[in-house]
Amino acid sequence: MKTILNIIWLILSGIWLFLGYLLAGVLLCITIIGIPFGIAAFRIAVYALWPFGYTTVERHDAGAASCIGNVLWLVLAGWWLALSHIATGIVLCVTIIGIPFGIANFKMVPLALLPLGREIVPTDAPFAAR
Repeated sequence: MKTILNIIWLILSGIWLFLGYLLAGVLLCITIIGIPFGIAAFRIAVYALWPFGYTTVERHDAGAASCIGNVLWLVLAGWWLALSHIATGIVLCVTIIGIPFGIANFKMVPLALLPLGREIVPTDAPFAAR
């Protein structure tokens, strides 16, 4: 079932979100300071391409640096990536078939806003990373 959902997701919105995160990652990697943010964008890009079967969990070992990094991420790339998830989610919720995919987009908004200090793990083992 996860594979079918992922294929439909890929067609409806996954490829465009993936490309948005790739663009953000490339732009952030231009400077040396932005490389950690670019790596985070690439990590989320893979999740945005194939999200069903994975979830995000908070990393408890993340400290003040990830908090400061999240503020910088929010200013540099987070707000427009979150807006892309919101816009895509609204468009997908117009049809009955698209509602689960729209909800999945809305669930990705917090990750798009504040990705540092979070880890993407398989759904069947969300607490294994702790």
